[in-house]
Amino acid sequence: MNEPVKTVAGNIVDVLNQSIYPGEIKIANGKIIAIIQNNENYATAIIPGFVDAHIHIESSMLPPSEFARVAAVHGTVATVSDPHEIANVLGESGVTYMINNAQTVPLKFYFGAPSCVPATTLETSGASLGPEEVDSLLQRKDIYYLAEVMNYPGVLNGDPNLIKKINCARKYGKPVDGHAPGLRGKELEQYVRAGISTDHECLTIDEAKEKISLGMKIHIREGSAAKNFETFIPLANEHYAQCMFCSDDKHPDDLVTGHVNLLVKRALAHGLDIMKVLTIATVNPVLHYGLDVGLLRVGDDADFLEIDNLDDLTILKTYIKGNVVARHGESFIPKTEPGIVNNFPVGRKASTDFMLPYQIGDIQVIEAIDGNLITNRLRMTPRVADGVVQSDGERDILKITVVNRYQEAPPAIGFIKNFGLKQGAIASSVAHDSHNIIAVGVTDTDISTAVNAIIENRGGICAARNDTLTVLPLPIAGIMSDQPYATVAETYTALDGIAKSLGSPLHAPFMTLSFMALPVIPALKLSDRGLFDGEKFEFISVFEK
Repeated sequence: MNEPVKTVAGNIVDVLNQSIYPGEIKIANGKIIAIIQNNENYATAIIPGFVDAHIHIESSMLPPSEFARVAAVHGTVATVSDPHEIANVLGESGVTYMINNAQTVPLKFYFGAPSCVPATTLETSGASLGPEEVDSLLQRKDIYYLAEVMNYPGVLNGDPNLIKKINCARKYGKPVDGHAPGLRGKELEQYVRAGISTDHECLTIDEAKEKISLGMKIHIREGSAAKNFETFIPLANEHYAQCMFCSDDKHPDDLVTGHVNLLVKRALAHGLDIMKVLTIATVNPVLHYGLDVGLLRVGDDADFLEIDNLDDLTILKTYIKGNVVARHGESFIPKTEPGIVNNFPVGRKASTDFMLPYQIGDIQVIEAIDGNLITNRLRMTPRVADGVVQSDGERDILKITVVNRYQEAPPAIGFIKNFGLKQGAIASSVAHDSHNIIAVGVTDTDISTAVNAIIENRGGICAARNDTLTVLPLPIAGIMSDQPYATVAETYTALDGIAKSLGSPLHAPFMTLSFMALPVIPALKLSDRGLFDGEKFEFISVFEK
């Protein structure tokens, strides 16, 4: 059935042809059927919609259907999404869940096949994706690329399973995303020759330029955890054709504030030309990944934004396939019931499960660094009572634990500095990359209370203090909520405030906590299998003689 022709008028910003002119866009059945230039004076402008070129939707703690409702308000019309987090919990069925849920809303989600599930063999995950599963995913028309190849040593050493996955993507003509911080020279050349086309993990601008010289595209990233915009935005003036904007991980409180639109505004504030900035935010991801996202051409989907002007860039309306999905900060995408999928079979824990009998020697302590995934290693004298090592609030040496959520096993126990809690405990089932339960607390009772709250809710984030327990349930795979985005953002913000009221000086206590179980990042981390030395790459004892 043909729909009536719609007309949207304004100063049209043709990014592909680097021109701006007054005109009208004619729309029918979701497509642009004509663009007519005129001589009218318009107060508003029309630009292509924004694309996040690399994001893990799960980090917003929202399923795609709910993510869409808030992202559309900020002018996002599409994302290139790596479902790596849910794949570590549920495998291929988790990826299918994300695709099916995304199809219930108009925002365009383009998912990849996760390349590294599990990310390591150093922790217990809920699933794995071998070459056969990855090949099966890449055959799907709704899988657009092979997601970030984090195991770059595996590429360099010719790991057969990883090479098979990369070759599958090349066989089906689909791009391969990279993840190779610090890789330079001959090894970088080998990585690129394997078929890797992008990177969002550069450490320096010289490294980024070298990668560009070899044909890679660079994602300029600014998320909730990793903030690299200021380092890499200088690339955009000369190399804008090889850059894209991405957020990687966007927590719910940050997503409510803004998305790619904030990076566009910041880039303009740096004095960059508007056409270069919009090329990065719109054109480049569409062309690189082959997305069916409109770029203001006749025959394209009618995906675009009405804005007030090119200086302030206030989003008035967001259009996807010719329909207004958000206007003046209000989302028109209805709330849907996302459905619950999960993998969380473990039972409650007793406070005695978190006791650590003293052995001879000092203890090795993880030192968390605010705003950094890397940790330091400390050697400290333990506080011992009744033959058991205790948290030491006066010296800020707190007990940290990781509990296997996939099978019954004794909790792994260690000690950490700089969380600063003076009472209570905080816990989360958002723990990269395998999403076991991680907690830090002052007493074993506090820790068990927080951990059991996560178990009872089959996933979540919580803070326990005396008899008070505050929980954000995350029943979808233990990492996403089924509640409206405003509720999730409000509860997450409240939990952040509670953690700080308990004494934590960290800018984002729960975010820092979520990376303390990631063993591949040095110096010390705690997986569900024990304390791991990321420099020697081996498990070690908490006690050091």
